[in-house]
Order: sequence, then C-alpha cells, then structure tokens
Amino acid sequence: MPRVTIDGLDLDAERGDTLLDAARHLGIEVPTLCHMEGLTPWGGCRLCIVEVGAGTRSRLVTSCTYPVEEGLKVRTNSKWVIKTRRMVIELMLGACSGSKELQDLAAKYRMEEMRFKPRHDDCILCGRCVRMCDEQMTGSAIGFLGRGQSLTINTPFDKPSAACRRCGGCMYVCPICTLRCQGPDAPTEVCGRCGSMAPTCSDVFEDYTCYMGAAGDCGTCVREEKKTAASLFCAPEPAKVTVGGK
Repeated sequence: MPRVTIDGLDLDAERGDTLLDAARHLGIEVPTLCHMEGLTPWGGCRLCIVEVGAGTRSRLVTSCTYPVEEGLKVRTNSKWVIKTRRMVIELMLGACSGSKELQDLAAKYRMEEMRFKPRHDDCILCGRCVRMCDEQMTGSAIGFLGRGQSLTINTPFDKPSAACRRCGGCMYVCPICTLRCQGPDAPTEVCGRCGSMAPTCSDVFEDYTCYMGAAGDCGTCVREEKKTAASLFCAPEPAKVTVGGK
C-alpha cells in the first residue's frame, strides 16, 4: 500500500487508487466536472488539478487520472492550484455562462467578474455524455468530431443515429443542461449572488490553514481586514491593562 501525504495528512492508499480517491478518503474536497462516478476517468476539464512534489520540482496534475505513488507529496489547495482553477472556471464560464453548475463553482471560488467575451455555447466538451452513452447505455450513438477549435460532440457524420434509444442519459449527466437560477435572460454573465464560503487562507498563505478548510470549506477564517497572519484565526486582541492610570 503506497503511502502518500495530502495536505500534511499521511494515508496508506490502496494500490490502483487515484489522487482524487485518496483525497476523498481523507475528506478533502477536490472539485470535478468531467469526472463522474461510474464513468472512465478522463481528466479533460482540468478542474481537479492538484500540486505534487515540492519546491521548483512541483507540478500540476489531474487528480482523477494520476495514480498514487509511494512518498508522493500532494497539495490540493495551494495558491498555484487555486489560481489555476479560477482560470479554468472563468474560461468555461465564458463559453457557457448559463450553466448553474459553472455559476456555483464561480461563486465557490469568489469570482465576481469575467474577463473574456462570452460565447454562449451549449457545450464545454467535458465528455460526460459520450462516456455515459458508450459505457453505461452501451449505445455509442455520439462521440467527438473534429480537432482543435473545431472539436464538437455529435452523432457520426452529423446524422441521426440508429443506435440512439432516446434514453436521455446524455442530458441527465450534462452540466450545461441545468439552467442558472436567473434564467436565460440573466443581466450579468457572472451571477455572484450566492455568498461564497470558501476560506480566504490562500490570499495570505500558500495553502488553506484553517482546521476545516480543505475538508469542508467551513468559512470560519473569513475576516474583514488582512493585516497580519495571526488575524486569520480570529484570535481576540490581548486586553490592555493599565496600572496606576498609565
């Protein structure tokens, strides 16, 4: 059983597990989009990235496809990871701002604006529907077509497929099919109405540092002013005692 260290916690993981499996076993939340239980891991959305290694030799990997290795050091919420996840969410939100799932992720990572011109597409190419149709419904009625910027998901030769049973499995797993709370005519591209409970530790430190940060995003470390590191733990200031009027 390979021993890995995730956010300072040691774990004897099962051989064959991924870093995502190990993190969830410890109760550490790692966001995913293209990953879904029962479907083959793909790592296409890059939202589940974590940082492995240390110092200048560290690198970002997709936790849903990276297997556990003996002695591996993993950080799930470092500054580098959080910054990259925000960029990934912003790019996907620019393509499909009408998705409730993407809007929820944007709120979780305290995104209040989008720097990219919205495209209002109806697909982010997460591949959930393709794998659902092929692996669970054994239909293989849809797949990826084209390459690069022309990549799409459709039926073969863009014609009705006889293999499609109209089961609706592709729509059930699609993260875009659930419309955002404000409906199709939302006044802004980023909703921002749901208050984020994400810890603010990464604004000051290299990782989440509050007790329940990585495990549950409890939000107990939220503070109004960023003056010192000690204020992160909401510790009260020591009382001032005067002696003899001084």
